[in-house]
Amino acid sequence: MSVLLNGSPLAGRVAVVSGASSGMGAATAERLAELGATVVVLARRKDKLEDVVKRIEASGGTALALAVDVTDRAAVQKAADQVTDRFGKADLVFNNAGVQLISGIEELKVDEWQRQIDLNITGLMNIIGAFLPHLTESAEKGKPADLINTSSIAATRILEKFSVYSGTKAYISHLTRLLRVELGPRTVRVATIEPGMVDTELPDHVTDPDASKLMADLIHDIDCLQSADIAETVAFMAAVPRHVNLTEITIMPTAQAI
Repeated sequence: MSVLLNGSPLAGRVAVVSGASSGMGAATAERLAELGATVVVLARRKDKLEDVVKRIEASGGTALALAVDVTDRAAVQKAADQVTDRFGKADLVFNNAGVQLISGIEELKVDEWQRQIDLNITGLMNIIGAFLPHLTESAEKGKPADLINTSSIAATRILEKFSVYSGTKAYISHLTRLLRVELGPRTVRVATIEPGMVDTELPDHVTDPDASKLMADLIHDIDCLQSADIAETVAFMAAVPRHVNLTEITIMPTAQAI
């Protein structure tokens, strides 16, 4: 994607990105930093996070890596406290950590069901719980305040064997709509992005042969989205004037039909 933004429209902002060790999260963290934000990156893989920080710092940005499992509520709260101690309150949260594990429901892969629920739902809620006070305080001070959740087109598409994954993403999309009712009047912007096929490592977690073939064929046959496309979209959502809330953006490869 060609960049849409120039200069430092996010200067003075403190951004937190979960699921930031690779893919969309890493690309978005780097782009937010390029546009002037101070960025805190969260994920379990400390070495990968430190690579992201090194790239940001090499480009003149400011970043901090905090290795944390977002399914651990206490650990996420500790991270939020560390953000406050180091940079002050966060005013931009890209709630991006997630996992995609596809299987037929009759296979009863209950461990995979639970992993998706734990990360895609509980992990998302832990980030909200820890950082919502940051966002409301920032909004009260007249600053922009953004909570941007990563969902998927799977939230609305009916795809065989995607039932549990799609269910977690439907939760995220509808939760975001409901949170706007509560937080919009407090000038906290709440939004979700729903990407189609993105060329990241996420499909590598899929072991079901039918789903793996579907994704491999898409990557081979069409010009898929890249992590940079998501990063630029998130940055744009955060950079518009604070009275503008781009609430629900579906991002599709032009050639993707399903």
